[in-house]
Amino acid sequence: MGYHEVTDSYGLEMELFSIWMKNKGMTKSTHQAYMSDVSYFLLTVHPTETKKITKMDIMRYMALCREKGAGDEARNRKLSSLRSFFKAMIEMEHLESNPAALIAKSKQEKNRIPVYLEENELEALLHTMKGKYYIRNVSIVLLMAYAGLRVGEVHRMNVQDLQQDGSIHILGKGRKWRVIPLPDALQHMLNEALADRKESRQGKEQPFFVSQFGRRLSIRMIQTIADHTIKQLKEQMPALADKRLSSHKLRHSFATMQIRSGTDIRTLQELLGHASIETTQIYTHIDNKQLRSAMNNISSKIPLKFQSS
Repeated sequence: MGYHEVTDSYGLEMELFSIWMKNKGMTKSTHQAYMSDVSYFLLTVHPTETKKITKMDIMRYMALCREKGAGDEARNRKLSSLRSFFKAMIEMEHLESNPAALIAKSKQEKNRIPVYLEENELEALLHTMKGKYYIRNVSIVLLMAYAGLRVGEVHRMNVQDLQQDGSIHILGKGRKWRVIPLPDALQHMLNEALADRKESRQGKEQPFFVSQFGRRLSIRMIQTIADHTIKQLKEQMPALADKRLSSHKLRHSFATMQIRSGTDIRTLQELLGHASIETTQIYTHIDNKQLRSAMNNISSKIPLKFQSS
């Protein structure tokens, strides 16, 4: 049984879910991921009617995902998809209860130190870049590494989002806007990218980054630009060969630089567009000056006998 059979059996539910997500303003990538997760789940319970799906069906599915190698993070996303699906069915007056609501999420590792590039590695990364679309591609990498933008946020940027005062207005997760004041060098590069930009062929919409065909640069292409650049850096710096680097790690690098420069956690939360400060706190474990200072305060209290001469 495949996707078409799911559409035949649960077509109305999938359509209602799609409409619900669009009305919520969910991003295209979230919409696609949730539709995919729900389709796969419905495959496992077919031909059960949605109103007869139980908590046990969902728990059985989560156990199956674990057996197939899905980690805590992946299973939690799948559970979020199902919670949203049943919530949508209730709000669209198709079902009366949410069997996924009371299922606990898997506990994930907290405060896991994120992967990032050091400042000298970021500099080397930028020096590897060249080619026909140099200005556009460097601007994209700079926005992720020195303004902390997500790939999706770079993708959604429009010409009018770059303001006269040198700041950018960014549409982030949850359809929330944030304002990021840009350093002069980054402003200058974006203005160059604007001057060098191909004319958009998307009517009224004026995407900031366009492809050679004049269309908004896709998320996949933005990731490819970053990944290709990272691959070149790894060739130059063999020590990075085993480091799990990707386009999103450039955002981690930005956050790391901010913490090391003394930026407080609340300001960093605002810059990154995190809904919860807990998400931002993973970066305080990288180079927390306050922790080091606290430990230095007691260094003189260690008995002389144990101190190195």
